[in-house]
Amino acid sequence: MMASFVNIYKLVCFVAVVCMVVGAPKGSEAAISCGQVVRYLTPCVSYVANGGSVPATCCSGIKSLYGLARTTADRQGVCNCLKQAVSGVPYTPYNLNLAAGLPKKCGVNIPYKISPSADCKSVK
Repeated sequence: MMASFVNIYKLVCFVAVVCMVVGAPKGSEAAISCGQVVRYLTPCVSYVANGGSVPATCCSGIKSLYGLARTTADRQGVCNCLKQAVSGVPYTPYNLNLAAGLPKKCGVNIPYKISPSADCKSVK
């Protein structure tokens, strides 16, 4: 259990660092920072790492983030943050499927797949 907590902590720290470095896409007017994305989605990390049931705080974070991403630049910025975060950590197909399925489990339809291969430029 302690190893699992340490891995989750490392994942959260890495996502935070990646998001601070990546930031919003260049030349955009995105109002949502990668730091905000991390704050809203941190409650989801334990689910993506271990499975089980999706925490209510995870879904509320996803719904809040979805509500904030009103413009194309916002949605592309969030997509890029998620894409970079997923690309930068070791994951299994199981973890990737859990992450990709989160929006649906939380009743939110986002215009891209949470995946290292997401095409964020095509997000409208």
